[in-house]
Amino acid sequence: MARTDRLFRLLHLMRTLPRPVTAARLAQETEVSERAIYRDIAALRAAGARIDGEAGYGYVLEEDPALPPQSFTRIEIEALLIGLAEAQNSGDSEIAEAAQLALSKVIATLPERQQREAAHAVHYVFRYDRREIPARDLALIRSACWEEETLRLSYRDEAGNATDRFVLPLTILYAEKVLVLLAWCKLRQDWRSFRIDRIATAERTGESFRPRRVGLLREYTERMKARGRRV
Repeated sequence: MARTDRLFRLLHLMRTLPRPVTAARLAQETEVSERAIYRDIAALRAAGARIDGEAGYGYVLEEDPALPPQSFTRIEIEALLIGLAEAQNSGDSEIAEAAQLALSKVIATLPERQQREAAHAVHYVFRYDRREIPARDLALIRSACWEEETLRLSYRDEAGNATDRFVLPLTILYAEKVLVLLAWCKLRQDWRSFRIDRIATAERTGESFRPRRVGLLREYTERMKARGRRV
């Protein structure tokens, strides 16, 4: 691999691999020595790339307008369009609006040829049955997930029984026909799924559970994999 190509490859890897990216991982991906990686990192920094980190710790690329922009292949453009179209059909009006804005921003940054490819994509998403999602609590639930704040839910189960739960909100799952809140239930001391349309009220308590969210999601994912179920 020519050095210029390798430098662009390094920028791509630091954008996409879990941070911080070690020199050993970069060397493995580019099939050069770690010493060569150190020289390449120095060259990228000298050229203006903002790369934080050091040998023995790993590197983090801080995006900068001076860096070459991300480029997409034709199939990657199709994949982006499919994903954003699915978001627009999610039944979540706030996410749908954000997806439309994101699509406009992505297309605006593409070269003219790729803008034409995006305008004439061969994939199209259409749903006969869209999710009907009550919007009253979605923004609040989403914010509580971001801020890692405990919620108090008034919930009605499939049989119509009403319960109050204090939960640690982890993620909102877009199932085929409904939205589901995956949470850690403090009453049951276990993961529980709550259909958004069955939540009568949701209140933020002001009680933080940071930084447990990532760990709880990881444990849940590992449990589902162990059971052979898709997450």
